[in-house]
Amino acid sequence: MFSHEIHCQYYSQEDLLGAGCLDIRMAMQAAEEAIIAFDQGDVIFPDKIVQIFNDDTQERINCLPATFKTRKICGVKWVSVFPPNPVKHGIQNLSAVIILSEIEHGFPIAFMEGTLCSNVRVGSMGALAAKHLARQDAETIGFIGAGEQAKMHLIAMKTALPSLKRCFVAAKLPSEEAQFLKEMSPILSDMEIVACDSDLRRAVVDADVIVTATSAQAPLLKAGWIKPGAFYSHVGGWEDEFAVAKLCDKIVCDDWETVKHRTQTLSRIYQAGEMTDADIHADLVDILMGRKPGRENNEERIYFNAVGLAYVDVAIAVAMYERAAEAGMGQDLKIQHEMIFEHAHLKDWVRV
Repeated sequence: MFSHEIHCQYYSQEDLLGAGCLDIRMAMQAAEEAIIAFDQGDVIFPDKIVQIFNDDTQERINCLPATFKTRKICGVKWVSVFPPNPVKHGIQNLSAVIILSEIEHGFPIAFMEGTLCSNVRVGSMGALAAKHLARQDAETIGFIGAGEQAKMHLIAMKTALPSLKRCFVAAKLPSEEAQFLKEMSPILSDMEIVACDSDLRRAVVDADVIVTATSAQAPLLKAGWIKPGAFYSHVGGWEDEFAVAKLCDKIVCDDWETVKHRTQTLSRIYQAGEMTDADIHADLVDILMGRKPGRENNEERIYFNAVGLAYVDVAIAVAMYERAAEAGMGQDLKIQHEMIFEHAHLKDWVRV
């Protein structure tokens, strides 16, 4: 007699953190392996489904699936992005959950909080790019934006570039900078973190690494502020003036074909007819595979734009799941005990 029970494991954010899943090195390795697997045709990656509820504010929920054929795991990220949340309601603007299934029988194996994974993915992609594109003796990092993505990027960049010693941060409100210092100083006690009182130029003008991580749709970063040798990680949509990209010696994307159809600065330049495919130096996979060079000298200004590849989220989620399972975290989630018509009391539950 076959058992028809179906179980999966549930992992809260606290379960994942307790298992040590905020591990940028683990995430960078998972991301690199996923990018190479995709390049080799081992990933099924359908188009995402986007439901936009407000065109002006871009409040939306996205469904993003991917499958790793060799590993026989399918996953999906269900992520909501509601930009007005922090100001309007005092709550976070992004939340996500992830479901993982094995593809031998098609049953779910994990249901997990996905905001941690999503934020780690963004930071890890920036860090993976910095490993190959930033100066390896970089000492100063500057942020425009002080939210969750900026905080995760600081941890990620410090992981990829241990030489970093100073961090300057500028945000819309000084209170956001103060919160950044309060939360990040205990985590990175060997770094000097300086609030710039909303002075964006001060935050980046001397930076070896620049990160813009805001929800603003405006050209905040100016080309004249970027010194020779700087590496720029562009996280959001439209955060820099067109002249920034035109100044840089190399432009690298996670996936240019995806980027150019979105609303990032690079896609705006492309759609305005001021950039062509030939202006893009490489996708990140070309650097990882050695098909194109990364940084070639200490004077190059290099621009990196990651639009976000959901198969990387799934790969990092799998790594988190495996670590959390090994640590004995999470709880059993029973999906069903029996098939529908096997239930002894079904006659008492049916409504006809």
